[in-house]
Amino acid sequence: MTFTDRLLLNTAPWLAARVIRWLHRRIKPASIGEEHLQALWDDGRHVIFCFWHDQLLMMAAGYSGPKANVMISASKDGELIARTMTYFNIGAIRGSSSRGGRAAFRTMIELGKERVDLVFTPDGPRGPRHKIKDGVVQLAKVTGRPIVPAAFACSNGHRFNSWDRFLLPYPWGKGVYSVGEPIYYVRGEQLEVFRNRVQVAMDDNVRQAAEYLTKHDLSAV
Repeated sequence: MTFTDRLLLNTAPWLAARVIRWLHRRIKPASIGEEHLQALWDDGRHVIFCFWHDQLLMMAAGYSGPKANVMISASKDGELIARTMTYFNIGAIRGSSSRGGRAAFRTMIELGKERVDLVFTPDGPRGPRHKIKDGVVQLAKVTGRPIVPAAFACSNGHRFNSWDRFLLPYPWGKGVYSVGEPIYYVRGEQLEVFRNRVQVAMDDNVRQAAEYLTKHDLSAV
């Protein structure tokens, strides 16, 4: 590892965490549907928290649960994200569909027995954008945990020219976190049927976030 790499890994996550918190304070996002999640926490249950990869930046600041572990790719970029998450009391399980995925999935299954939430970006790390892949639905089937859709939308921001069109909100805009109803795997259900139900719920929740901004005379980026 070069000196530049070490410097980046030691400074960029700290700086990123400060920027995220600063943006969160400036935007002061509203929250809708959080009662679905709070009811599960109040009952002592934990969930599989699920949101699209492009909305990753602001999700850590919006998490108010007891403890979470997120699946993050084993790449250099993934290391930066994992280190940033530690500033929000969120742990990382390293792996993806292309590198270390099986070991990471086994770790997620073991964590499913503990009192922590599990976090997935089900279209990461390479897409297709906003399409559910196998990992999250298989995890829900094995652990019996519900998948809880989450979304972040804002009225002003920049979309990067990446596969996921990663979102950087501007500090003078308005934002909203949206949480959908929990989705449970039904015993005997075909995995493709379950995947489709999760896909529809995720899409509906993104639309709900955008509609909230529309009702307040704003448009989602």
